[in-house]
Amino acid sequence: MKTIYAFAALLLLWCAPVQAQSESDMKTFDPAFAHTVYFWLQNPDSAEDRKAFEDALSTFLSKSAYAKTKFIGTPPKATRDVVDGSFTYSLIVSFESSEAQAAYQVEQPHLDFVAQAQHLWKKVIVYDSMGIPGE
Repeated sequence: MKTIYAFAALLLLWCAPVQAQSESDMKTFDPAFAHTVYFWLQNPDSAEDRKAFEDALSTFLSKSAYAKTKFIGTPPKATRDVVDGSFTYSLIVSFESSEAQAAYQVEQPHLDFVAQAQHLWKKVIVYDSMGIPGE
């Protein structure tokens, strides 16, 4: 039994620095303004289309001067009825202000992304929200 506990302790110690490093590499989420986008691809089962979309989105986000936190996701297998997993990709980006988000909309990397990838999606829904003061 002591061997199991010792192994578990070593495993936790080994994983801790990796977790800390990945968290320190992430940019801090800015609660001032969150921009959440859901994409439904026209051909979600096409590996070629998915790669093209992911490449275009990653390139755009790496060049954006305004986007702070940058999260690209896919829906997990839904375990509850209230979870909508019908989308193909989600994007969550935070900004220091609504003005920064407005500038992001017209910056060249964003315009290039739309021009390059819009033929891949059939539907896009955007939810923007501002943080509650004091939270």
